[in-house]
Amino acid sequence: MFLASELPAGTGVGFKPEHFRDIVAARQPLVFFEVHAENYMGAGGPPHAQLGKLCEDYALSLHGVGLSIGSMGPLDREHLARLRALCERYRPESFSEHLAWSSHGEVYYNDLLPLPYTEETLARVAGHIDEVQTELGRRMLLENPSTYVRFAESTIPEVEFLREVSGRTGCGLLLDVNNVFVQAKNHGTDALGYLENFPLDRVGEIHLGGHDEQTDDAGAPLLIDAHGTRVADPVWALYQQVIRRTGPVATLIEWDNDVPDWPTLRAEAEAAQAILERASRASAA
Repeated sequence: MFLASELPAGTGVGFKPEHFRDIVAARQPLVFFEVHAENYMGAGGPPHAQLGKLCEDYALSLHGVGLSIGSMGPLDREHLARLRALCERYRPESFSEHLAWSSHGEVYYNDLLPLPYTEETLARVAGHIDEVQTELGRRMLLENPSTYVRFAESTIPEVEFLREVSGRTGCGLLLDVNNVFVQAKNHGTDALGYLENFPLDRVGEIHLGGHDEQTDDAGAPLLIDAHGTRVADPVWALYQQVIRRTGPVATLIEWDNDVPDWPTLRAEAEAAQAILERASRASAA
């Protein structure tokens, strides 16, 4: 049996060191912080001192960006060992990774790259998740991607792929609502239809973030999952639709680029918390 601890059903933000003084100055209206696991794989120093202090008062979510779950090759055992040591050190309430690949052989890319959804890919991803969960002794969450291309060889719809991976491995899912919106716009698909089919009963965390509006080489609109702005109104609307169905779920505000001051980031989290509280009151009525 894997450890299956859960984040509290409230709001959190991605921790940025420049906000540390503001955060510890007073109790914040948050229940958890999330950090990228790879930023804390060193032995000590200010990053660990700050994270240790936050863990005294708030739950912790570790979010991986470097395991390359979808890679054609084997997982990096040294990276996995460092991740295990980090989980043993902090005992986070959640660990999550992406449905993507980011390495090939000895080459590591600074991107989360898409996968073809085939039976071969499904078996490989499920095998890697089994390996991760066995090594960590805990259930992980797998995040739906934001994509900018699709593969002609894909034979399995993305939602069904995620459902099957979760069913085979017992992993939970991390639902990134902005990713759903971004790829629906980029590929001309239906975001609401995607969410209607999503296995929401397996969602252990939700991500909300901002995106950039650009154009591709042909002049067509292109959305980029940039995490550098406020959550867009259509993404808030999709989120409310999800929460009406699920009730309160741990929800993170991602803001990784052009990071704002602490009051601005906290206000985004408070907006999400207001939606969660309305859903809680509605379910109790």
